[in-house]
Amino acid sequence: MKKLLFLLLLGSGVRAQSPHATLEGLGLGDVHWTQGFWAERFAVCRDSMLPHLWRIYTDKKISHAFENFRIAAGLDTGSHVGPPFQDGDFYKLLEGMSAMYAVTHDRRLDSLMDLAIAVIAKGQRPDGYIHTPVVIGERNGKLAADEEKINFEKYNIGHLMTAACVHYRATGKKTLLDVAIRAANYLMGVYQRSSPQSARDAICPSHYMGLVELYRATKNPAYLQLAKNLIDIRGTVNIGTDDNQDRLPFRSQTVAMGHAVRANYLYAGVADVVAETGNDSLWHCLDAIWNDVTERKLYITGGCGALYDGVSPDGVSYNPVAIQEVHQAYGRDYQLPNATAHNETCANIGNMLWNWRMLEVSGDSRYADVLEQSLYNSVLSGVSLDGDRYFYTNPLRASKDFPYALRWSGGREEYISLSNCCPPNLARTLAEVGDYAYSVNSRGLFVNLYGGNILSTKDWEIEEKTDYPWDGKVLLIVKRAPVTANGVFLRIPGWCSGARILLNGKPDGATAAAGKYAGLSHVWKAGDVIELDMPMTAVMIAANPLVEETKGQVAVRRGPIVYCLESPDLGAGQSILEVAIPSKGQLKPVPMRIGNSRFMALEGVAKSLPVGNGKLYQEVSVAPAKDIRVKLIPYYAWANRGATDMTVWMDLWRE
Repeated sequence: MKKLLFLLLLGSGVRAQSPHATLEGLGLGDVHWTQGFWAERFAVCRDSMLPHLWRIYTDKKISHAFENFRIAAGLDTGSHVGPPFQDGDFYKLLEGMSAMYAVTHDRRLDSLMDLAIAVIAKGQRPDGYIHTPVVIGERNGKLAADEEKINFEKYNIGHLMTAACVHYRATGKKTLLDVAIRAANYLMGVYQRSSPQSARDAICPSHYMGLVELYRATKNPAYLQLAKNLIDIRGTVNIGTDDNQDRLPFRSQTVAMGHAVRANYLYAGVADVVAETGNDSLWHCLDAIWNDVTERKLYITGGCGALYDGVSPDGVSYNPVAIQEVHQAYGRDYQLPNATAHNETCANIGNMLWNWRMLEVSGDSRYADVLEQSLYNSVLSGVSLDGDRYFYTNPLRASKDFPYALRWSGGREEYISLSNCCPPNLARTLAEVGDYAYSVNSRGLFVNLYGGNILSTKDWEIEEKTDYPWDGKVLLIVKRAPVTANGVFLRIPGWCSGARILLNGKPDGATAAAGKYAGLSHVWKAGDVIELDMPMTAVMIAANPLVEETKGQVAVRRGPIVYCLESPDLGAGQSILEVAIPSKGQLKPVPMRIGNSRFMALEGVAKSLPVGNGKLYQEVSVAPAKDIRVKLIPYYAWANRGATDMTVWMDLWRE
């Protein structure tokens, strides 16, 4: 009976509770966005992003992603085309479609997923192995090793496992779950007969998260044990690298190192293991690494991975006379360039995934602060407002006068042919934002993110009304609640001071401290109204003076939104590099639209300073600064009006 109940719960979208997590996520589809910011972004994901990506990935003239599965299944002939991680990109798309189906119950989505899953299953080898470059090679008479060392094989399988669990929770069908189980069983055999050096094929280890999620879905302890073993063997390889975070055993790591996407996926997977095992030594490392990132290596937008190419944190490797190159690197402390910032969208999403898991384990709202910081800024910037063009990298400054082409230069693209991993990652993230909005535990309901929605669970039904993040006023209207006294805990963001809470129009006595959850405990009744008012003013932010690239400059933030100056909002002949923000100036919020997307811009008076004649060095001009009108827009909304110049950081004019 207990097993039957467990399967029924999973089929209805509920994820099994982790024994060492403080907070528990809700079921897929428990949150329906109704109005405001996230309702608008969710609609773009539903109506534009997912259909667009399905069209791209099933058009063999563009991406060949689905065609690779068809060839692997014997439904067509030909060779594998595309990068080795393309299978994982398609699995991410299926995950996004599954999460969307959990909310919309769109039959077309269901039928498209059924079609794709049948092809994927047909291309899986009888022993459970699945990786289209190898399977297609075998079909074409090429003898291939079972494992494609450091070629994203495990990364693909990890995304398969995660997508399969979401699909199962959303639909109750085991079709993709069965594929994932066979693949996981194959992995167990591989690692049982391999040396520790096999950890070297753990490039971008999404399979740590995938294995734990599969353990939660099946309760097969072997999957959790494998995830634990994979962490242990990372530091036992003969020649590890900082690029892959395996030069040192994980339990010896206290700083973020190497490739930011791979690092953040690793940290998220380790946090999953902590949630299931309560391992203090792993948590100690995660806590130290998190402090290193947030205090020394994180952009104001929540972006991660500052450098196109960098070096080990200490400048040496296992061979002291050699310096290791690290691609898409976290870089050194306070090394945060703007125009050349890498900040791959997948790294920023990985930062979200990591902080979400840290929040679940600890219940500490500082992790929700970073999740929100990344989500509203460096994650959303990765997709255009209309949902069909994407960024791979997310710099904090762009200029037509930049003297050389960056490796990933250019505007937004419909299909990033060299690496289209970010678009489906964005699609699944926006389809699943509702999963981050609330959590529960034995103490009550926790409100993590704000947006107009209706929450409906077995115990709670609450309607939330707000125009957050453009307005700090939030109404929570209780429709149904537990019959006994229970808490409602409101996250007061770290950026917020002076928040006020009313219950049914009167002060409740709850302490609304910035960076904490404010708790209200009552026997709730239908019609109770909680009012949260978070004052929002535009503030200027300065970086630590050790951040060389931004010394003497400021960025502007209002609520969770980081703003930027974009060239279309300046007068003719003016440059973004000429603008200085007065220290005593005031920027006022004004409604604005780009296309069908609405937001609050900021308007005010700034100073225009001459930028010189293009020489490397020149005397400082004594010409007086001129007053000019400026308009700042949310960082995530830039590059939606063609090729433009943009900057987040601007000179400070001290008055």
